[in-house]
Amino acid sequence: MRLKALTRLLFLIAGITWVALLFVDLSVVFSVRSNLEPDLPTWLPGVLFNIFLVSLYYFYKFRIDRDEQLNFVDLLWRVFATGLVVTVISLLFRLIDYLPGTSKLTNLFIYVEANYIISLGLISGFLMASYTVWKRLILYQKSKWLLRLWNFFETGLMVALVYNSLELPDADWVYNVLLGVLIVTGLILSANMKWVAYLNFRQKWTSLLLLLLAIFYVMYLFYTANSQAITAFGEARGFVDHRSHIFFQSLFIFVAVYSIFSFLVILFNLPTTSVFEQKLEEVVNFQRISQSIQTEQSEESVYNILLETSVSTVFADAAWLEIKNNDHDHRLFTYHISEKEANEIIVHLRKEHVTGVLDQSQDKTKNLSKHLGSLRGSRFRSILAFPIYVKGENIGTLALLKELADGFNREMTKIVSTFANQAGISIENFRLLEEALQSERYKEELKIAKTVQKSLLPQVLDQHDDFELAAFSESADEVGGDYYDTLRTSDTQSALIVADVSGKGTTAAFHMSQMKGIFHSLAQNCIKPEEFMIRSNQALANCLERGSFISATFFIINTEEKKVNYSRAGHCPVLYYSASRNTAEYLKDKGVALGMVRHKGYEKFIEAHAFGYQPNDIMVLYTDGITEAKNAKGDEYGYDRLLETLLEVKDRSAREIQEHLINRLYEFTGTENINDDYTTMIVKFR
Repeated sequence: MRLKALTRLLFLIAGITWVALLFVDLSVVFSVRSNLEPDLPTWLPGVLFNIFLVSLYYFYKFRIDRDEQLNFVDLLWRVFATGLVVTVISLLFRLIDYLPGTSKLTNLFIYVEANYIISLGLISGFLMASYTVWKRLILYQKSKWLLRLWNFFETGLMVALVYNSLELPDADWVYNVLLGVLIVTGLILSANMKWVAYLNFRQKWTSLLLLLLAIFYVMYLFYTANSQAITAFGEARGFVDHRSHIFFQSLFIFVAVYSIFSFLVILFNLPTTSVFEQKLEEVVNFQRISQSIQTEQSEESVYNILLETSVSTVFADAAWLEIKNNDHDHRLFTYHISEKEANEIIVHLRKEHVTGVLDQSQDKTKNLSKHLGSLRGSRFRSILAFPIYVKGENIGTLALLKELADGFNREMTKIVSTFANQAGISIENFRLLEEALQSERYKEELKIAKTVQKSLLPQVLDQHDDFELAAFSESADEVGGDYYDTLRTSDTQSALIVADVSGKGTTAAFHMSQMKGIFHSLAQNCIKPEEFMIRSNQALANCLERGSFISATFFIINTEEKKVNYSRAGHCPVLYYSASRNTAEYLKDKGVALGMVRHKGYEKFIEAHAFGYQPNDIMVLYTDGITEAKNAKGDEYGYDRLLETLLEVKDRSAREIQEHLINRLYEFTGTENINDDYTTMIVKFR
């Protein structure tokens, strides 16, 4: 906002100064031409003209500094627009000279002087606008040397401005030296045109037109200014004469020279623009292919980008890409050609015994074109085909087509071959990246699942005076859904459950959470074990995916009756130790896992069982991760070892039994990293 306000202030100062210059100059000239002593100093018009020039310079400088985003063509448009306005106004004033009845007016020296001052103001505006634009263009990608030279040039212009403001004795050598230094410096600066290289073909044509008009403006304004000066100062020396103004003359020459140089450089570079743009497009296309392996894009994106960039680079009319996933699965991607038309060409080439892959050792474009030309109804007459390799394996073929015969040359062949190689690298990198990302996503999923599983397991078991509980659960690298829980349903009853959810990862953890919700909602109603299983199956039937199931064993311990009621749904058999008999055995009861039978007939597959317990009896609940754990030889831990381990520590507490069982398991496997989840719950009656 501050810069905008300053710009407006400078424009106002320039306008006021110019109006003052007009009236002051006319007043002084009238007095001198009338042989009168001027009321105003004769040096005042020159000073006002210098102030006017400085105000215009900073006005255009600050104005262009506000627009940092202007491109090169926009800058030239500013020069063109300013020149157009100035030229049109100047022509309107010149038109007055040719109108009928204006001969007396045009012969008045006051009118001639005023006309000259007006023209001088218009020309100054155009020169300053052009100067600031040329400055922006010259200093594009500036160096220290170039910046120093430009600062020297601007300092010289300021010195020239001060020199013209001083009424010094005639010293032609000073004038000539100063003007010569400024002209030579301006010529050196005019050789800096790095911006031209960044113009495309269309922009260069536009720039040529704008620069040509700018040159016309300069020539016309130069002629107008000189002709008016000759007319105005034919009889007496003027007080504002641009012909003796070093600053004005240097600026005029600099603007004209840079306009001409720019026009010639762009004109001579025009024939090579298309080649440069093609090479630039190749680089951009290479970058697009490389960037296509980002996580936001798929492998298909690489194929589509390859098609699009290849077609645009060699000016093909259409293309297809055939990708082999395996020996029997082929995918076809097309660009500006239908799949039907592409398949017709593929079938035709195979009938002609053309492999579809260009032999890179020689150019077979003509032979392929001949084969293609024999296909009736096809609009294409030229074809190039290239293999796509990933890890040394040919995964597909890239085919480019043109409607013209012999439409591809050897240079195009090399370009597309490079594209095909780059595409193979990009696809390989993408697949590797996908594998890495998939692994990371899987690890994150496992982390989430483990967190969920841990949160679902009870932190504190529901202990009772009649029995002692101890439990242990460990997740494998692939998280499953082992679940155990306890719930005191009354003063004399406690519910226990051990379950194993099928599947791995977050899905298993999710189903585990469903099982927990079902357990707590049904168990607290003190329902019978068989009813618990039936209702749980009904609830899970609508939640579990096809093929998913949950094995479980549900217990109700009645401490008043010293009795255990339970039902088993496809879970591991309970290991029970009877202290009175000093024997251990598995309770091999029947039952189908939850979710396996999803209709009312499930009740036929579930049984209710009950047994009485005595002090020091032990009940071992577990998941198959324990019995199926393997050692280095591939032997399973098995049911017998589990039974023997229990008998070793039958006299110990539940916690000690659990710890001993897990230690024996680790000794057997030789590691703590078992391939499956393993869970155990020890119930020792008192």
